[in-house]
Amino acid sequence: MQMAAILYNGELRTTATHVRSGSVIETDAPVDNNGKGERFSPTDLVASSLGSCMLTIMGIKARDKGWNIDGTKVSIEKIMGTEPRRITGVKVVFDMPASAGLDDTARKILENAALTCPVAKSLHPDINQDVTFNW
Repeated sequence: MQMAAILYNGELRTTATHVRSGSVIETDAPVDNNGKGERFSPTDLVASSLGSCMLTIMGIKARDKGWNIDGTKVSIEKIMGTEPRRITGVKVVFDMPASAGLDDTARKILENAALTCPVAKSLHPDINQDVTFNW
């Protein structure tokens, strides 16, 4: 089943439409690669997908265990390499809400959930995933 339809709009911009919901994401080439940098770049989306996937899997585990991690924030830094131009690393920093009040066992369960999310396991092993959890 088709998941997305993507249209090239010209000037290095695309519009991706999620077929089932109609939700739209626009991309732009980054400034350092001839673009305007006015939207997420495709590689920004890859890095952001890692953080979103990790947080989603943590959310599933937390819901199943009756834990509340609402308000958790994730910051993402993408590291680009050259020759060839590609993502060489992603820094992911979780800032967990103090209100979560989770013990060490719960924290380890959630951290493991994040580190084994489908996107983390789909990225090439040469892409360094530097993940920090601030409890």
